[in-house]
Amino acid sequence: MILELSLDIRRLHLPWSIPKECVLKGDRTESGYEPDVIVLDRQQVINEPRWAAESIITMGSSVRLAVELVSSNWQTDYLTKLRDYEEMGIFEYWILDYLGLGGRRYIGNPKQPTLSVYQLVDGEYELTQFRGDDKIESAAFPELNLTTQQVFDAGIVNK
Repeated sequence: MILELSLDIRRLHLPWSIPKECVLKGDRTESGYEPDVIVLDRQQVINEPRWAAESIITMGSSVRLAVELVSSNWQTDYLTKLRDYEEMGIFEYWILDYLGLGGRRYIGNPKQPTLSVYQLVDGEYELTQFRGDDKIESAAFPELNLTTQQVFDAGIVNK
């Protein structure tokens, strides 16, 4: 998936980058979060007070997309990070629940692998979910040509 996002960034000449490491630190958190994938807006990152010295992002306007891969502590992705990323004003947040681990209220019943896309609209996240061969719709990457299954099959990060 990182390769596809990188290719879209390059092809569309977007001023964005995907760093190998980056910590998101909002006002609420003592520590921070290191998303599995993060797409930063290079034009906004120059305003980040801690970026050059510590690779820490504190302003949601610097982030075009944050992606989290769900593990056994799925509550953190669906509750804590969702709340904190929304409060930070992060434009788009994806939760890749490739094993269907999340609670039924988040991924439905019966549980199944689900890609949840949260897009910031008027300061609040709006949710769209994708499964199987659904083509992913993203405001950050409107020309992305990937299905949910392709993302799950490839493994999220191809690091």
